[in-house]
Amino acid sequence: MHSGTPQSEPVSAREFATTHWSVVLAARNNDTPGAQAALERLCQVYWPPLYAYLRRFGCSPEDAEDLTQDFFAHFLKKEGFSRAEQRRGRFRTFLLTCLQHYVQDVHDRQTALKRGGLTHVLSLDREQAELGYAAEPVEHMTPERLFEKHWAITLLEHVVAQVGTEFNRTGKREFFDQLKGYLWGEGAPAPAREIAARFGVGESAVKVTIHRLRHRFRELLRLEIAHTVTRPEEIDEEIRYLAQVLREE
Repeated sequence: MHSGTPQSEPVSAREFATTHWSVVLAARNNDTPGAQAALERLCQVYWPPLYAYLRRFGCSPEDAEDLTQDFFAHFLKKEGFSRAEQRRGRFRTFLLTCLQHYVQDVHDRQTALKRGGLTHVLSLDREQAELGYAAEPVEHMTPERLFEKHWAITLLEHVVAQVGTEFNRTGKREFFDQLKGYLWGEGAPAPAREIAARFGVGESAVKVTIHRLRHRFRELLRLEIAHTVTRPEEIDEEIRYLAQVLREE
C-alpha cells in the first residue's frame, strides 16, 4: 500500500455501532426493506472472496458462481445466520464458516446444483471475479488463505472506489484515475510532476491533493474495518493483518 499502514484515528461510537455484525443481528428479527437491502449490500462486498474460496476448493467457475448464489439465497432468507452471535469474532470468519457448513450440507444431501436452477438474488460479475482469481499464484494457498487475500483486495478496492466517488463529484474522474495509485495498487503511479503537466496544474497542487486523498482513504479504511470487527481496539490489529495478507505471494 503506497500510503503505508494507516495511523490510529478515532472511530466514533455512533459509527462503530453500525457494523456488519449489527446489520446481521438486527436483521434476524427484522423484515423491513432497509434490513434486507443492508444484507444485500454485504453480500455484494463479500461474494468475490467466497467465490475465490470455492474455486480453490475445487469448483468450476460455473459451479462456484451457482454455489455462491445459492448460499446467499440461503443467507438472505436468514437461515444462514439464525444463530449468529457477535462474540464469535470477525465477520468475515463467521461468513466463511457459514459457507463451509452450507457446502457440507449440500454434500451430505448429495444434491447437484444445476445451471439455471437457482434463484439469482444478486448480480454477480463472474468474469471479473474469475480474472481476479486467475491472476493469483494460488498453487501454494489453501482455500481459506485465498479467501483472506481476496477479502483484503476487495476491501481496499471498495475503499478506493468510495474515495473516487467522493472526488469525482467535482468532475475530475481522469485526474483521480492518475492519483489513485498513491492510495493503494500494484506498480508505481506516475510522478506528481508528470501528472501536473498532463492536467495543467502545479506540482504542489497535485501533492496537496494526494495528501488529502490519502487522509480520506485512511479514514474510510478504518471505518470499513470497524464494520467487520467487534471492538474498536481491534481496528489497528486488523489493518496490520490486512497489510500482511497483501504482502504474501
